[in-house]
Amino acid sequence: MTATPAPMQEGLHRLRSPGGLAKAVVALLVAVIVADAGAVAAGLNLRGVFADIANGDPEFDLLDAAHRADLLNQRAYSLQLLTLLATAVVFIIWFRRVRLNAEVFDASQQTMKPGWAIGAWFVPFGNFWLPRRVAGGVWAAGARTNTDGSWRTVSHTPLNLWWTAWVLDLVFGRYASRSYEQAELPQEIVDATGLVIASDVLDIVAAVLAILFVRKLTAMQGERAALGLHPLPEQPATGPAPS
Repeated sequence: MTATPAPMQEGLHRLRSPGGLAKAVVALLVAVIVADAGAVAAGLNLRGVFADIANGDPEFDLLDAAHRADLLNQRAYSLQLLTLLATAVVFIIWFRRVRLNAEVFDASQQTMKPGWAIGAWFVPFGNFWLPRRVAGGVWAAGARTNTDGSWRTVSHTPLNLWWTAWVLDLVFGRYASRSYEQAELPQEIVDATGLVIASDVLDIVAAVLAILFVRKLTAMQGERAALGLHPLPEQPATGPAPS
């Protein structure tokens, strides 16, 4: 965080800086991008080999090339999975930290209990919108960052772009993976590999937007923490809190 305020506490929750966790999340997201880029390269190689097979290329070593390309693709996938799992663990820890901070900043903006910062990700189908509700409350709680303690308008664009890209990546990624698993003929493998490559590119976009979201929200909480817990004016009654 950009400031080191005096400890702030509300109820059972104590303000703690998410800065270190945010740096770890960003570093891991960069690793995800690198792994995805490697998977794109491996996928293009695999697609090219099977395109030659589908076109009836007479090269005698195509089957051997296909084996090597498939092995490279599997290794790239394993690296993707490893970086994704590590990132997910640290991201959720960071997400819980900023949610607990939001309880200190403004509990009235939180429509879901702090435990949902973890649990929301593991609810079947509910994980398509529940984490977004949690994030919306955290985002709203960090909006009071004017020097006089008044509310300011903070664009939800980083939050909305990240969430939209993540949901699209999740849905399209599952479709691409299923298509690849079901592909048997060379041309089917070529087509399915193209979908997987597109999914990897979308994953890169989602990771970049996640970095922007993490950095922005962490900075907002740093600015909000610098205000302390001195009395702040009430938020104007302009409708329901942003979600």
